[in-house]
Amino acid sequence: MAIARFKDLVLDAPPDDAAGLSRFWAAVLGSTTTEGPKGYRVDARPGAPIETQLWVNPVPEPRTGKTRVHLDLRLPEPDVSPLVALGARIVSEPGVDPWWQLIDPDGNIFCAFLPSATPVAGPTPFELNVDCADALGLATWWADRLGGEVHQAEHKDYTWIEGAAGFPWDMWVFGPVPEPKSVKNRWHWDVTLVDADGPEPFVEAGATLHRSPDDDISWWVLGDPEGNEFCLFPRESR
Repeated sequence: MAIARFKDLVLDAPPDDAAGLSRFWAAVLGSTTTEGPKGYRVDARPGAPIETQLWVNPVPEPRTGKTRVHLDLRLPEPDVSPLVALGARIVSEPGVDPWWQLIDPDGNIFCAFLPSATPVAGPTPFELNVDCADALGLATWWADRLGGEVHQAEHKDYTWIEGAAGFPWDMWVFGPVPEPKSVKNRWHWDVTLVDADGPEPFVEAGATLHRSPDDDISWWVLGDPEGNEFCLFPRESR
């Protein structure tokens, strides 16, 4: 049984660029951005069945190194020029793999996949990717906390979860990479407790507690067994 559910996805940004980066992602997703008390909320595209939001939060530290978390988007047409016009830059084009790798205006990687048989109204998130050392181990760890089924790709080295509680996209993908985690991720996810009252079940299973609720925040900040940051919200939070 899941003890928590996926809540939303958060992107760190420089204070001077957070508003602009939220507008970029809102434009990519055909949506709007709204300033909140601690950052900028980017809503899902109007009419989209997925209501989960992205948040762009200002942080004091600049982006350094490669983040270990990124989004994959499905394109409505085999053309990334609209994304480039919004401020994205192309890193690589489809070849053996059917996607473009791009970076947003702050240098965060994301991938744009060729259209599938199911049409989409605009660039649409369908996967969340996490770099890791032990793909099966980390996917299993998260599935044990949030539920869902763990799958392994035949003849490939990545693993994914389908059906995690609250997870808004098709797949939560964990792919092994050779380099260790060395810097704070710019993307992180939030989860909300549904069957526990604090972070103890996560810590006892191998998570690291970085910060507890205080005068500034009402949630816990943790790292999973490979150090990926996430925020844990109490039941019935925002």
